Amino acid sequence: MSTGIALHQARVRYGPLEALHGVTLAAHPRGLTVLLGRNGSGRTTALRALAGTAPLSAGTVTWDGRDVTRLTPHERARRGLCFVPDRQAIYGTLTVRENLGLSAPKGDFAPALDAYPELRALLPRRSGTLSGGEQRMLALSRALLAPARVILVDEPTQGMSPAVASRTYELLMALAPDTCVITAEQRLPPGVRERASRAAVVVHELRRGEVVFSGEAAELAERPPPGP
Repeated sequence: MSTGIALHQARVRYGPLEALHGVTLAAHPRGLTVLLGRNGSGRTTALRALAGTAPLSAGTVTWDGRDVTRLTPHERARRGLCFVPDRQAIYGTLTVRENLGLSAPKGDFAPALDAYPELRALLPRRSGTLSGGEQRMLALSRALLAPARVILVDEPTQGMSPAVASRTYELLMALAPDTCVITAEQRLPPGVRERASRAAVVVHELRRGEVVFSGEAAELAERPPPGP
């Protein structure tokens, strides 16, 4: 298949420790890709490598067939990449309104407030005073307001109630037919398999810094459970 953004034999080191051991994975330019794995599996590092916030010690990152390994995170953002990390994804000293204004400088917050009406009453609040789930909603609003071609989200539903988490994946799946959406999760989110008919859903499972499975979400259910 044609690829939107991809890692090729990517290696990432944190000091003496290597977090990715020659990882190769690709995300379709339109659809949802889930990087699956437990803590320490390398899924977050793979996401950061795509965003440019974790420099490669070897390998390449390509986007639309172009080598973008040396592009800074800022340059990738200018090309249409939106990265929502699992931590420090908002500016805690700014209000909710001010945070939204960074992604929508003209003040049109309607897409974010329609998606997360819970934020409407919180607009004057300092973002650092919000609950974990509220902060996650605010962080996800960046992806809804930014004109992005590639959206990377680490743990998108962390701290959310089940109802809001389900709504969040509905929103991401609504973007997927026209956008490359990549999320990092510990387990496949409920309902993703059922929504796969609306957009391509590909899963890359990582374990100890290596890819152990790549395929469609439906194929994952057919695999035997991993060994100890």
